[in-house]
Amino acid sequence: MLAAEKSVAVPHEFMERVFEARRRSDELFNMVRGNALYERPIPERHRIIFYLGHLEAFDWNLLNGSLFGLKSVHPGFDRLFAFGIDPVGGGLPNDLPSDWPSLNAVRDYVSNIRNGLDTKLEKVSLEPDFQTNFRTNFRPNDGFSLRTLLSVAIEHRLMHVETLSYMLHQLPLDTKVRPRAQQAVSPNLAGPPVTHRMVNVPAGVVTLGLARDAKDFGWDNEYDAHKVEVPAFDIDQYEVTNRQYLEFMAAGGYETRAFWNDEDWNWKTTSGISHPLFWRKDGDRTWLYRTMFDEVPFNEATLDWPVYVSQAEASAYARWAGKSLPTEAEWQRAAYGSFDGSTRAYPWGSETPNPEFNNEPNKRFGNFDFRCWDPVPVNSFPAGQSAFGIHDILGNGWEWTSTVFGPFPGFEPFPFYRGYSADFFDGKHFVMKGGSARTAACMLRPTFRNWFQAHYQYVYAGFRCVSRG
Repeated sequence: MLAAEKSVAVPHEFMERVFEARRRSDELFNMVRGNALYERPIPERHRIIFYLGHLEAFDWNLLNGSLFGLKSVHPGFDRLFAFGIDPVGGGLPNDLPSDWPSLNAVRDYVSNIRNGLDTKLEKVSLEPDFQTNFRTNFRPNDGFSLRTLLSVAIEHRLMHVETLSYMLHQLPLDTKVRPRAQQAVSPNLAGPPVTHRMVNVPAGVVTLGLARDAKDFGWDNEYDAHKVEVPAFDIDQYEVTNRQYLEFMAAGGYETRAFWNDEDWNWKTTSGISHPLFWRKDGDRTWLYRTMFDEVPFNEATLDWPVYVSQAEASAYARWAGKSLPTEAEWQRAAYGSFDGSTRAYPWGSETPNPEFNNEPNKRFGNFDFRCWDPVPVNSFPAGQSAFGIHDILGNGWEWTSTVFGPFPGFEPFPFYRGYSADFFDGKHFVMKGGSARTAACMLRPTFRNWFQAHYQYVYAGFRCVSRG
């Protein structure tokens, strides 16, 4: 928590975070050529143009509705761009590009929203007594502080920066512009070949969730803190790699009914799923890996990247291997626990990851915070290992668990965003933990929970397995 002795320190820090989050989202939209902004790279999602308007519409509806009461520059757009979609019944959106406003109209809307909100926020932040108001007394009509609402706006945008990366990954390569000073393929940081083994995690108590009196921001599903007894278990030291997943495929993993539950088998069969989404066969010969800007053949480095698959595919692999996916509590214990029973702030200890360390190999803790566009070998960050010697557990790909996404004891939805979590307590979504290369550092906190449907292949998500008893 930042100290607030200086009256403008906290608000300026938040405004810098707002501007940095906008820079990240603008960077992604600027990667897309022309009319490709009207494409729908993922069938279950909106066209890209929706998200260009959605990020500002969300900020406007959240901040203006709760705080400022400004007159809307475009009420129709406020509604049009208000909500995303998460179809669970098999239905797909069927709108046409012509159904959406022009790019110029959406960009004008974005500019007007930013100007209006920034003017108001700057006036608030320049008030002489803003220090006190910001920390305690400045409350909108729903009882939540400006600090909380700005954190919601910032993290909402950064979440979309990551999910937009998933979408743009699926665009044809010739519709994307490589950003300057960015490598198209992640650097090969691997040292020796990966030696896979399992690591024992002794029995212990783990705390899931965030305490109500904590000063740190958390989303509604992160509350309330509670303790869980976790029996001893063994867990993979590294995530499952492309090399290991090839062995599963060679053993008939996609054709063997016993490795799949009924729902997953029907999905795989009906959809014709026979390999990870990020892989493509070059004729009948070589597997190619689709990175953000290229297709590259498997080699000694890419074979040691974590495999990105759906929860259904991860579960099938685990059954083939005679293992299981970890529960949320097991994953938490493996990542943040220690032999003495204490809980670490990060798997490696208390040191906050610093972007300046990216060029210092001994200080690299993981592949996260927009460091790369793609994965790197799973043994690239020995400095980031947990107390139990588990590597690469933050970044380089979210990790699926077997835990169905649901409320913690004492859950209360945010009144200004009631459906953020509660709409997905449907038994169809599973918890993911960790983070990917495109996950912002602020969401690497131990209590953050991500979730997707079991059959969703587009996420930068891998897994590791556990054995019990």
